[in-house]
Amino acid sequence: MSTRSRRVLVAGMSVLLLAASAPPALADTTVTARLEAQNKSGASGSATLTATNDGRLTVVIRAEGLVPGQPHAQHVHGTAGGSHFMCPSMANDEDGDGYLTNEEATGEYGTIFLSLTTSGDTSPDSGLAVDRMPVADASGRVTYKRTFAAEEVPADLLANLSHVHVVQHGIDVNDNDRYDLAGLGESTFAKNLGVAGVPEEATNPATCGVVTGAGSPTPPRGGPETGGGVEGAGSGYPLAPWGGLLLAVSATLVVLGSLLRRGTRSQQ
Repeated sequence: MSTRSRRVLVAGMSVLLLAASAPPALADTTVTARLEAQNKSGASGSATLTATNDGRLTVVIRAEGLVPGQPHAQHVHGTAGGSHFMCPSMANDEDGDGYLTNEEATGEYGTIFLSLTTSGDTSPDSGLAVDRMPVADASGRVTYKRTFAAEEVPADLLANLSHVHVVQHGIDVNDNDRYDLAGLGESTFAKNLGVAGVPEEATNPATCGVVTGAGSPTPPRGGPETGGGVEGAGSGYPLAPWGGLLLAVSATLVVLGSLLRRGTRSQQ
């Protein structure tokens, strides 16, 4: 092999090594969930969560059938291990009073990852910040959209995006279009957090939806239908970036082979 051919070979191999070592550009990930009624609320809706490759998260929620004119605390729930795959059912009603409290339901949908406030803090500390939660309109509808900066999004949430739950709170059991102590008494959940006088109606779950996605296990059979889906479900990485890498490698091999053939012919 001539000196020129060796140089061409070394240059070509360098290009291949650089191409192989470069990680593919990850595409945005979007998961969706169908929000279904909890506690006979009659509410329903949908939630879309889009994680971008720069660490931001956009959440869009559209719901109806909620208590008109009342704030509805809403959160992304889950666990660091991604081990929760179902929304709660009446089987979780431990005291048998016919209603699911937040404490009873947490065993299924996990703790708060992100408080879906309209502004300001988004940590679990704002879980009861009803002054910054969306308020249902006169028809009981909530339309919500917010993009959270990367520093506001917990790493565990992004790592388990295919396993999280979206939960909205706030029901009206005595049909007076407001939360009051006459309905179900005081919220023990809020009281245990040091906030007294909050009606249980305000903290009980009204809707719940779980998202599923790439690499997630199949939810247990017999669990409640929660809907959901993911764009491009399958492998953990989108195929398009890898396809581009393969094309680049193939093109480099073709050019390399051509140059080597020319070098060989020139020596003959």
